[in-house]
Amino acid sequence: MIVGAIVIGYLLGTFPSADLIARVATRGKVDIREVGTGNPGTLNAMRSIGTGWGVVVLVLDVAKGIAAGLLGREIGGVDGTYLAATASIAGHIFPVWTRFRGGKGVATSVGACLAVFPVYVPLDVVVAYLTAVKSQRATIGTQVGCAIWIGAATLWTIFDWPNLWGPAPGPGLIAFAVVGSAMILWAFWSGNRELARRAVEEA
Repeated sequence: MIVGAIVIGYLLGTFPSADLIARVATRGKVDIREVGTGNPGTLNAMRSIGTGWGVVVLVLDVAKGIAAGLLGREIGGVDGTYLAATASIAGHIFPVWTRFRGGKGVATSVGACLAVFPVYVPLDVVVAYLTAVKSQRATIGTQVGCAIWIGAATLWTIFDWPNLWGPAPGPGLIAFAVVGSAMILWAFWSGNRELARRAVEEA
């Protein structure tokens, strides 16, 4: 059952929201991976095909994380919840269908947290947004958000604070935060390196 939860979470995460929406919105004229930053995510979709379509991508990516966490709990209990939620982030960042080249995983992680660590989500969104706006760099906001994510998971586990509709905090919550943060930070680092490589080639 645990393996099933992981597989389902991963497959849900691989759903190519940005790729499909970009092709639908432009009738196949735009490949989201070939325009803008090349990242198949919300921000690039907003810049490349319009804000409205970008919001659709955002909703779908968040929904992937929510579905993974909820289905994981039904299949494998608390452990299945955390593993499926984590796997959905991995699926978004490392989708097997596109040679493991995916998005940054932020929106999917928000959905995963809504399913398994809902009490943390409002704090994460506010802090990450304010930090990104102040620094004018989404990477900084993401780094701060990940640090708070891990810190919050640790505090909720140590003090056994209530978690709204999510499972009772435990070691799985900390592992979910640490592994999820590591994958997202890697995705940002890898994305920035790719942008730098493109800039050098175009210079």
